[in-house]
Amino acid sequence: MHVSHLTLHDFRSYGDVEVPLEAGVTAFVGRNGQGKTNLVEAIDYLSRLSSHRVATDAPLIRAGADQALVRAAVVRDGRTAVLEVELNPGRANRARINKSPLTRARDIVGILRAVVFSPEDLALVKGDPSERRRFLDDLLVLRTPRLAGVRADYDRVLKQRNSLLKTIYAARGSSRDAALATLAVWDDQLIATGTELLEARLALVADLAPYLGKAYEAVARGASRDDARVVYSAKVEAAPDQSTKDAFRAELDRRQHEEIGRGLTLVGPHRDDLLLTLGPGEDNRLPVKGYASHGESWSFALALRLASYDLLRADGDDPILILDDVFAELDSDRRDQLAELVAGAEQVLVTAAVEADVPGMLSGTTYAVAGGEVTRVHG
Repeated sequence: MHVSHLTLHDFRSYGDVEVPLEAGVTAFVGRNGQGKTNLVEAIDYLSRLSSHRVATDAPLIRAGADQALVRAAVVRDGRTAVLEVELNPGRANRARINKSPLTRARDIVGILRAVVFSPEDLALVKGDPSERRRFLDDLLVLRTPRLAGVRADYDRVLKQRNSLLKTIYAARGSSRDAALATLAVWDDQLIATGTELLEARLALVADLAPYLGKAYEAVARGASRDDARVVYSAKVEAAPDQSTKDAFRAELDRRQHEEIGRGLTLVGPHRDDLLLTLGPGEDNRLPVKGYASHGESWSFALALRLASYDLLRADGDDPILILDDVFAELDSDRRDQLAELVAGAEQVLVTAAVEADVPGMLSGTTYAVAGGEVTRVHG
């Protein structure tokens, strides 16, 4: 899989830009603030309708514009499909495939698969649990696009349930009784969508774990594949003779009084975390967050992305690899190790401030990016 052409209209810093692309390595080189990351961010956005840099769509719209357009020609198994998303702040986004409108924009997710390495990846290791949940869910959706709907439904139910919990806390008498009856309905929906999301995450982590160990061994000096481990930490844990749904309901019942008092749902996959640990053997294992050195943390973050790439590749597709300003953050050994590991991908897109930051192993087509212009230099 690779992108053969990218078109942007009022996306980030670009009014209009057309960039022809090829399989292999393409580097976008330019000083900070010139727009090189905006190009690869657009491809990442088409992959999962989300950016690796910002949490909402509003910053993706060029200043003064009402909407933005991202279009890419994607080549897969010798056939080309043109994917297009129209970003409309405050309104529903629109998506098309080969000019045919889709019922929902999210139906485009998963057709183009991309894995992004960026300086922000350090937050996977050092940041809040929300960063790790987002990492899991983005990978889930790339593997199984229908789960985008499950995640959206869960978020909607969660928001409504939290609002109802606040209402119950303030209500009295018959109004409180009616609100509690309504809470039971929202509990059912939370359990249904939450169980599906939780079980999908658990299966994903089980699939990802072997690839993580192999990837960490490849990027960390002197490491073995048993050193790095990832474990899913759930607020709902079913007993051997209990279903996940029953365990979920029991935990909601147990904590109902506390939830009403706080006006907040305290049980469910939105409270879970991904535990990342390092160390030889069970007795010497420590959390990466808080204990690992900067170099170990970077190696673990890179290993998570490499493991994601390898897992998606094992599913049958060669995802597009995006290396966004990542080489400037690495020492020379890790640069060369990463370059060697990704050089064989069908398409690698690299951004760098200077061309010298791009390892020689990743030589290919180079574009200079400056002042809103994208100019082919060589390759």
